[in-house]
Amino acid sequence: MKKFFLIPFIAALFSFGGAASAQTVDTNSPDGMIKTVTQQVIDAVRSDASIQQGDISHITQLVNEKILPYTDFRRTTQLAMGRNWRTATPEQQQQVVEQFKMLLIRTYSGALAQVRDQQIQYKPFRANPDDTDVVVRSVVMNNGSPIELDYRLYKTPQGWRVYDINVLGAWLIQAYQQQFNEQIQQHGVDGLIQFLTQRNQQLAAGKKS
Repeated sequence: MKKFFLIPFIAALFSFGGAASAQTVDTNSPDGMIKTVTQQVIDAVRSDASIQQGDISHITQLVNEKILPYTDFRRTTQLAMGRNWRTATPEQQQQVVEQFKMLLIRTYSGALAQVRDQQIQYKPFRANPDDTDVVVRSVVMNNGSPIELDYRLYKTPQGWRVYDINVLGAWLIQAYQQQFNEQIQQHGVDGLIQFLTQRNQQLAAGKKS
């Protein structure tokens, strides 16, 4: 069985999550939203020693309170599962969403400790007024090394929501589609849930493989 192709999703995810604080988040402007909440969450991580030390409870709280309002992780999971999503029951769908989210949090919580003085450069945003699916492109300078970090958003009645991320040329959804499909083809949706659950249990116990 192939191992999951894991990219630094949580490190990227924490770049765009954040609740309105000093600045109002304009969810009607995709690039404006990304820029505003990026700075807010970087500030939040820098000021929370527990997050920097990889405290899962603090990280999970930050995800639930300040990241999820600006993302559609259910859509992310649905696209990663592809046609298999329609064969899953509502209960199975919710279990996959929760276990997938926790897997990413546990796998990359340590990356947050590295958030310090990274510089983010945003590329010119290009979109038509009637576009409903757009990409905001940026480059993160990490110790002088440029890291491509792009966000795919779609328009909802509540404003723009992020549902996919590209890190160094690898889109999150595409990276997981094959692995999800293989698990479901071999063991069904319950098998995927079991696999994700077991991986979370291993990571919680400190096992890396």
